[in-house]
Order: sequence, then structure tokens, then C-alpha cells
Amino acid sequence: MASNLKNLSVFDRPVPSAAEMSFGIVVAEWNHAITSALLEGAVATLHAAGCPDEKISVKWVPGTFELAMGAQYFAEYTNVDAVIVLGCVIQGDTRHFDFVCQGVTMGVQQMQLSWNMPIAFGVLTTNDQQQALDRAGGKLGNKGDEAAATAIKMVALQREMEMEDNGEPAPARAVVN
Repeated sequence: MASNLKNLSVFDRPVPSAAEMSFGIVVAEWNHAITSALLEGAVATLHAAGCPDEKISVKWVPGTFELAMGAQYFAEYTNVDAVIVLGCVIQGDTRHFDFVCQGVTMGVQQMQLSWNMPIAFGVLTTNDQQQALDRAGGKLGNKGDEAAATAIKMVALQREMEMEDNGEPAPARAVVN
């Protein structure tokens, strides 16, 4: 459903408990006012689901294009259950918008599949500043909320599937090259 028809902070299904989960959040510095609001939304949703502060790690990268590499650093150097990437790309007068959006989308997708790790995509790709504000705590809710809920749900699904597979949690993630 198009986000102009849906409040991003309202979920159709309940969000599982995140009390036993840990999360890395990678936030783009570019469009800081927007990405900071996305971060506030993500952290609030994690807290509301029971995730304690000590299980949330936040790192900043220069821009949205660098989010996939930041997610890879979390996967490679930490033991988080999922990563949430938060960024904002606003359409300008050049094709730079297209390249950044395509690059971050493909990079995050590749990371998920390569590392077998949920990486929630909390990246706004808007036509103008007002659309971004509307989706970063404005009249359409907060994409950070939605990304955090997605991360929680995907960790819960992964754990459920691992338990169904063999009755016990799977060993640490394996990197697929």
C-alpha cells in the first residue's frame, strides 16, 4: 500500500517482544533533521517492544549510500540479531538520486542474503522535503517505527524457523560468498 494512504507507525499485526533481541542501527548523517527523527522513532519502537538500551547500538555514516557498508560492519564485527538502516534521499535536479537509491537498495538486499541476517530498510526516497517530514514523525507517522517493527518481526521469524528446523537455535550466521 502506498505510504500516502497509511500511517507508517500503525502496524497491522502485533510486534513481538524484543526483550531478548539486539539491534544495530546505522543512520545517515545527510539530511540529519530527517534521519534523527527516524532514529527517534526506531528506538522508541524497540523500547516499546521491550528491547533494553544496552541491546541497541547506533552508528552514523556520512550518507545513505554508505548504509549498506555500515550494516556489513555490524554483521561482521558485532553479534546483533538484526540491523536497521535509516536514511533519506530527496529528489534533486540530477540523476544522483537514482544512483543513490538503487545503490543502497541493492546493497542492503545483498547484505541480507549474504549474511542471513535481517536488515530493515528505513530509507525514505521522496520528491521533496515535506514528503520526508511527513514520513519522519509527521502526518504519515515515522518510517523509523516501521523499520524497527520489521527488524523485530524478522528476528522473531528467523528464530521460529530455526527452532522448527531442528528444535534448537541455529549456530552463528554463516557468510555466503
